[in-house]
Amino acid sequence: MSLDKPYLDVPGTTIFDAEQSRKGYHLNQFCMSLMKATNRARFKAGERAYLDEWPMTEAQKQAVLARDLNRCIELGGNIYFLAKIGATDGRSFQQMAGSMTGMSEDEYRNMMIAGGRSVEGNRRVGEGGDAQADRQPQGSAGRKVRA
Repeated sequence: MSLDKPYLDVPGTTIFDAEQSRKGYHLNQFCMSLMKATNRARFKAGERAYLDEWPMTEAQKQAVLARDLNRCIELGGNIYFLAKIGATDGRSFQQMAGSMTGMSEDEYRNMMIAGGRSVEGNRRVGEGGDAQADRQPQGSAGRKVRA
C-alpha cells in the first residue's frame, strides 16, 4: 500500500523514498560494485554479461546500457550510486547532470553558477517551466507512467 505522497507533484524530481529504495535495490548494489577496480574492468569488458549477474529488471539493465540516468532514477536508482557508472565511464558528476537536463557540461555549469533553474513555472507538474517533463530530454516520455 502506497502512502499519500504530495511531493510527487514536483516537476523534474523523483524523491528517493523507501518505495524507490526497494525498487532500485539491485540496481544500486550493482552501482556500488563498481567501486572495485576488478568489477569496473569486468563491466567494461562485457557490460551486458556483467549486468546479467545482477537480479535487476530488464528495464533497469537497458537504462544502464543506454546510460539513461533519468530512466535509472525512475526505476529506483539513487544518483549517488549512479555516479559510479559515470566515474567508470570517466565522466564527472557535472557532465552527468548536464546530460540529464539536456544541456552541455558548460551550459549546466553556467546555469548552476547563475543560481540554477527558476522556480517560476516549476512548483507543480504542468506549470510550463523549464524543469517540466515536456522540456526535458525524455520529453513526453517523462509524463508516462511506466511499470
